[in-house]
Amino acid sequence: MFRIKKLNIFIVKSFLPLFLGTFLICLFIFLMQFLWRWVDDLVGKGLGVDILGKFFLYSSLTLVPASLPLAVLLASLITFGNFGERFELLAMKASGISLIKIMRPLMVVVALLCCVSFYFQNVISPKATQQLGTLVISLKQKSPELDIPEGVFYSEIDGYNLKVAKKNKINGMLYDVLIYDYSGGFDNTRIIYSDSGRLDMTADRQHLFLTLFYGELFENLRSQDAYSANVPYRRESFNKKSLIIDFNSGFNMADASVMGNQAGAKNMKMLQASIDSMRQVGDSIGRDYFKSAMDGYYRNKPAASPIKIPVSNTKKLNLGNGNIDVIYDKASMNDKQHILQNALGSAQNVGTDWAFKGSTIDDLDYDIRKHEIEWYRKITISLSCLLFFFIGAPLGGIIRKGGLGMPVVISVLIFIIYYIIDNSGYKMARDGKWAVWVGSWVSTAVLAPLGAFLTYKSNTDSVVMNLDTYIAWIRRVCGIRSVRHLFMKEVIIHDPEYDRLPQELEGLTEQCRAYQGRHHLRRIPNYYSLWMTDRYDKEIEAINENMEALVEEMSNTKSPALLQTLESYPIIPIHAHTRPFHSYWMNLVSGILFPIGIFFMIRIWAFRIRLNKDIDRIVETNKKVEGMVQKITNNG
Repeated sequence: MFRIKKLNIFIVKSFLPLFLGTFLICLFIFLMQFLWRWVDDLVGKGLGVDILGKFFLYSSLTLVPASLPLAVLLASLITFGNFGERFELLAMKASGISLIKIMRPLMVVVALLCCVSFYFQNVISPKATQQLGTLVISLKQKSPELDIPEGVFYSEIDGYNLKVAKKNKINGMLYDVLIYDYSGGFDNTRIIYSDSGRLDMTADRQHLFLTLFYGELFENLRSQDAYSANVPYRRESFNKKSLIIDFNSGFNMADASVMGNQAGAKNMKMLQASIDSMRQVGDSIGRDYFKSAMDGYYRNKPAASPIKIPVSNTKKLNLGNGNIDVIYDKASMNDKQHILQNALGSAQNVGTDWAFKGSTIDDLDYDIRKHEIEWYRKITISLSCLLFFFIGAPLGGIIRKGGLGMPVVISVLIFIIYYIIDNSGYKMARDGKWAVWVGSWVSTAVLAPLGAFLTYKSNTDSVVMNLDTYIAWIRRVCGIRSVRHLFMKEVIIHDPEYDRLPQELEGLTEQCRAYQGRHHLRRIPNYYSLWMTDRYDKEIEAINENMEALVEEMSNTKSPALLQTLESYPIIPIHAHTRPFHSYWMNLVSGILFPIGIFFMIRIWAFRIRLNKDIDRIVETNKKVEGMVQKITNNG
């Protein structure tokens, strides 16, 4: 019988509050980014709370599917990071529970979130997108609130440019008013200047009533002679003048059908029906174009029918089955020019016709691809929640860092990578450079192996995200080695055997000298033998073991001077001066690839020279240590 365990309840309770918090944060961030795109259409238009509420509501509904994957990634990363930081994940694994079993209850939760995301994609988001698009079109068409600034031209009234030097905000009076009236066209522009004026809105908010006091009007009178150098104008002085200006400041909702053909405003069933209809229309148009082409420009003329080319107004050349070039050469210059002009005009007409037809087919194919991409995205965006969970949960178990520090940085980086890949695939598929299914699934295909890899590494307690491991590897590759540090031991169980140590040090010195005599470390290594021989340097391994054993024994000394001298012994990388790889075939391939082989050979040569210096240093340190040991023995 299936039972819900307390551990599963604990894991789900740890995940859900973090998910809700991160989801609201992600939704808010996406909403602010979306609002920034349309801020120019919202500000200064006196929109009511109901209109702004609808805008934010529809925007939020359309952004829910995009916010869910990032929220899942961030919440899973923080949850398992907290488990690792508080050693709860270690306790679960120590009790015999694998990472997959720990993730199992959250897999069910995330699977339900995938269903919720798909429901939003297929049911709620299309309706919200249609309403939001209609609202945005209506906002663009709405005129701004009338707020004329001082000292600058105000051009928000169609057909007019106004400049006011000063205005009284108490009684609404305007002073030093300059108006450019081009409502009747630029040819009939009128310029009005007045000492003062007043601008009021009519009761129906459909017109502006402008009253001007003590001013002049200048108006060009259109000349009857188009070539006349002087254009008369009319000048009018007035004490009071009134103007009525069309200005609709109300909010009129556009028809929702204007967004009905958009791919984002359709569910999967409607998208499939639209795709089938457009393909059928495209096939019929293509067949019609092909038929018209074969019956027109590309029709096969019968061989027996004569070809007649008009070469003048009075005669025609009957070519029959003759050579056109021969007939053309026999024509006069006027006839040749006439023939070429006709041919050029026909070619240009054909090119223009086919350019228009090609543009029609391209636009239709573009719409089909957009509908197909939208159909796939309803699936891929829903599955991205599960994909991000299998990236975030194991990654949190590896880095073992909770909170909003490192998890937020890693989540943002992963989401940016996903967004770049997904957006690139979308554009490639939309423009027809990739197949639609390839561009739609490329982000999933790239990040799915990453999720599987991180899950495997986290399940096996890998150190793939351990920074110290990468630092040690970089130090090893670059040849940077650590410095030996020895400390005085508070409790010493076995003292060094000082009577035996001088003999051991002499033996180590002889070993080093013999090695230097057999191996000419300063010489450049033989390129052929370097890659073809398959053996390790056992001698340097034995020297290093003897040196480390002596250092370990003498580190039990009570003499600070001897302990400080022991730190002079080098830490020898025993494999750095040999072949770079353990595999014989990889070394052979490196030798065959000459540039790579040369690089490794120079690197090995540098390590051989350093090894020779290390051996000299060992011999020199042996002499110092031997003298100190003799002093300790004599004093003891």
